[in-house]
Amino acid sequence: MKNTHKLSKYLDTLETLIPKFKAQNLKVSKSNVGWHIDHSLKVINNVAKALESSDPKLYKANFSFLGWVLLSLGYFPRGKAKAPKHVKPPEIITEEDLILQVETAKQNIEITSTLPKNAHFKHPMFGHINTNRVTRFLEVHTNHHLKIIRDILK
Repeated sequence: MKNTHKLSKYLDTLETLIPKFKAQNLKVSKSNVGWHIDHSLKVINNVAKALESSDPKLYKANFSFLGWVLLSLGYFPRGKAKAPKHVKPPEIITEEDLILQVETAKQNIEITSTLPKNAHFKHPMFGHINTNRVTRFLEVHTNHHLKIIRDILK
């Protein structure tokens, strides 16, 4: 996994936003700030688990053109994708749970930085994402939700 400095900064930012987790602005998003924080953390933590449990020998270089374009641009369009069930926040989000998830995410970033280059996870639209691309994916995804959170809080 590449340099995780930017991703660590995004995690720190998510952590500072936890006290505002109940804030909502329906003109920006159907979901409140807590939903976006929880979802971002679930993605980081689930990707880390998938990377750890993957078999690098089974990696296929099938990263999609769309994924390549979006990660190159550093941009995900709003409202175009649906979060898979396993990274959807629960009905009731608590401040305590968000704090625990941030701590887990910080540990997971450290762990994933030591994994083989072809540890990978399968993204539903982008194909296999290995450790060479995973940091960029997590940066772009987390920043996408940070932008939404900032707009909610405006």
